[in-house]
Amino acid sequence: MKCLVAVLVCAVLAEGIVKIPLQKHKSMREALREKGIELPYQDPALKYQPNEFAGSAYMYINNYADTTYYGAISIGTPPQSFQVLFDTGSANLWVDSIYCNTQACNAHKKFDPRQSSTYSAKGQSFYLPYGAGSLYGTFGYDTVQVGDIVINNQEIGLSTNEPGQNFVVAKFDGILGLSYPYISAGGETPVMDNMISQNLLGANIFAFYLSRGGQQGSVLSFGGVDNSLYKGEIYWTPVTSESYWQIGVQGFEINGQETGWCSRGCQSIVDTGTSTLTAPSQLLPYIMQAIGAQQSQYGMYMVDCSQINNLPTLSFVISGVALQLPPSAYITQNGYQSCSVGITPTYLPSRDGEPLWIFGDVFLREYYSVYDRTNNRVGFASAA
Repeated sequence: MKCLVAVLVCAVLAEGIVKIPLQKHKSMREALREKGIELPYQDPALKYQPNEFAGSAYMYINNYADTTYYGAISIGTPPQSFQVLFDTGSANLWVDSIYCNTQACNAHKKFDPRQSSTYSAKGQSFYLPYGAGSLYGTFGYDTVQVGDIVINNQEIGLSTNEPGQNFVVAKFDGILGLSYPYISAGGETPVMDNMISQNLLGANIFAFYLSRGGQQGSVLSFGGVDNSLYKGEIYWTPVTSESYWQIGVQGFEINGQETGWCSRGCQSIVDTGTSTLTAPSQLLPYIMQAIGAQQSQYGMYMVDCSQINNLPTLSFVISGVALQLPPSAYITQNGYQSCSVGITPTYLPSRDGEPLWIFGDVFLREYYSVYDRTNNRVGFASAA
């Protein structure tokens, strides 16, 4: 299912409280100012009142070509740092390890459990298939740090074999799954569930702000949201299946005209680990016809770049609210007069036969998304 080609900065955060290093060595305030976001001044002495900040972490994550959003975590004692894809479409945490010598593993940093005084082996192996790429591994336990949140005895997967080429060019050393434990391979307890059970969060939520145009400035937060990163209000919709972050879709509109395709209900999985908007395969030809896209010899749907402003706006009706995707969201300019449509098909059935969509990064760049485990709901607000 997963493509795998595939910010929150707290408004009350003093400089230096939580900072994930960026390639460009700018302060959080400077980086956000370039995006037109001005943080209010806060007294730096507030950091000496830890209760004011307990239970939340705000961290920059990297944007690679609008296809992959990843950031740093650390594992072990002393900590070993890794770049991981933050993925709401899977549940396991795994990293490359010294037990793996395939080309994909050798291209990345590897976790060495021998160098960690807090590591313990579980003695259980696993297999994880993704839409593109798969791996074998073994489970263990160790301390994991995400932002400034430290999780004790977190189950982690250590890769032992990553066949094929899919992970060779990946910008990340592993994946941190953020979906429900129901879909966790091997029954591994997800990171978010351990944060909850260890009472590490002020609120049992996390949120994403995804930058666009390959620019940096994406943010992932745990335990809180940042009002400066979205406009208007957050619209909430209930999770319909506590496995993926799956929600109901009541309507699909093209230029404000209801198509009727979801009149009997559609489902959608909200998935930061999928780079495109994924449509039910039976609906894709009609969408491309409405867009006026032509299929290339490589199977991609293309449009004339000069016509982008004339293309339709797509809208999803979710809990009574129409969330719009303008053509600027779903069209990517690949080069001079070469523009592709960031919508791909899925052939997976949904529950009760309702057509299944995947709201990947194409959708999520338009909307600040909030994932609420206490109330089992997803929130969307227009991204700032």
